[in-house]
Amino acid sequence: MIDRAAVRANAKYLRNVRPIDPEEIHEYIEGTPHPGVVREVLREEAFDLGLRERADGTFVPASDDPVAPPGWAPESFPEAYAFALEDLLVERWGANWHRGESGDRLRGAIRRLKEDYYRGNPVEYDEVAALGYAIYHLPDYYAAVGYVLDDLAARGRLPRTLRVLDVGAGAGGPALGLYEYLPDDAVVDYHAIEPSASADVLERMLAETDRNFRATIHRETAEAFDPDSIVSGGGAENDVETPSGGETGSDGRSGGIDLVLFANVLSELDDPESVAARYLESVDDGGSFVALAPADRNTSIGLRRVERALAPPESDVSVYAPTLRLWSGEAPSDRGWSFERRRDVAAPSSQRRLDESGAADPGPASGGDADSGRTPGSDAGSGRTPGDGTFRNETVQFSYAILRPDGARRADVCADPDRHAKMAEMERHVTNRIDLLAVKLSRDLTDGADANPLFKIGDGSEAVEHYAVSTARDPLNEDLLAADYGGVLAFENVLALWNGDEGAYNLVVDDETLVEFVA
Repeated sequence: MIDRAAVRANAKYLRNVRPIDPEEIHEYIEGTPHPGVVREVLREEAFDLGLRERADGTFVPASDDPVAPPGWAPESFPEAYAFALEDLLVERWGANWHRGESGDRLRGAIRRLKEDYYRGNPVEYDEVAALGYAIYHLPDYYAAVGYVLDDLAARGRLPRTLRVLDVGAGAGGPALGLYEYLPDDAVVDYHAIEPSASADVLERMLAETDRNFRATIHRETAEAFDPDSIVSGGGAENDVETPSGGETGSDGRSGGIDLVLFANVLSELDDPESVAARYLESVDDGGSFVALAPADRNTSIGLRRVERALAPPESDVSVYAPTLRLWSGEAPSDRGWSFERRRDVAAPSSQRRLDESGAADPGPASGGDADSGRTPGSDAGSGRTPGDGTFRNETVQFSYAILRPDGARRADVCADPDRHAKMAEMERHVTNRIDLLAVKLSRDLTDGADANPLFKIGDGSEAVEHYAVSTARDPLNEDLLAADYGGVLAFENVLALWNGDEGAYNLVVDDETLVEFVA
């Protein structure tokens, strides 16, 4: 057995002197172990030692610089991952996996998953469901996470050396997005919690990452897993073991979790608030808790419910983005349905092939599956036309929340009670012109056809929905249209009205209104 302490001691001594070469230091270890064994130990210890492995097999100190925004705007899902997924499909069903019974089963599984998410039903993943889920959701989940990371990177809040805990990692879309988002010299200790058959897909996807993205899959439920175990060196059955030992690394790292990620999983938990609260406690003081959810009504509102439970006004935990609390001591209690939409990602070949296959069918006969003679759960009898786009998922839209134990906020701005009206008190301002500070929480919600642009806004105190309506486009209020999702806007002389039909307040932006981008 190799003396790990001796390997660590040599690495600590040499890290700031010259590149650490296993071919050199193996001679300094008792028993003179093979350089390959020394190299593997260094890989396992690299994160805690603050080391990065170079292409030549030597190790050098990882950079202390935070990650800078890389200009994330993917147009497609990377081919390496698309091919890896197709390899799995071919291994399972052969080259014609998208045809016949296997294609029907995959399409049926995707339909059921979409329906269960929409209805809020429990979601279960067997092998077929896991592969169908991967076909349909890997690309958009891959793209979405990078846009969320932009909020952290833009303020220097995303470390280049980071420990990640991905809860409910699924088939790996967010993990792959994180990997591609980070620079080549990043060092990542990545842990995934995934108890379902999706873990097998995830394992294959993670095989495409490089040696400095060290991955461990814990095949446990979020409820059963102990997040502190990845710092103390314990844990579940792992595909790759990373014995961190829980020590403070020679680079001064505390050994905490820098990024806890709940991506598209909160709605699948029986008690999402208590589970998320337990994982929030494991986040390092300078780390982030990130949650994403599909943009549909139920999952989006559910995410906001968790966000508000984890960051009440009296808590030290802050909402970093996007729903900034602009009034001290206040928290929103409106419905909270808001989401971002970004550039579409082109459907990969697996989606196109599955969508274009299958026999055209007018729909199920009356009486359901038993009378129609089709296989339960298959795609036959669905009433679809092959190539109609049902199984192409190119839309990237999502809800998200970033929480910080250190109280940091993406924009350190607050409303002024001597100047700004508070949304919690909007009733007394109806029919008046007021000044307001608010966060833009949607893209244009109209169909764009001769309708006045409409945007959800909030200030962190609202009890009902507030919308900014642009009725007169003017250079003085153009910032309302131009600001990104999550941008902070100052409104001057905006008209407050009550919309009884919608049960919401409309803030009318006309040619007498000034809108200025603040942050």
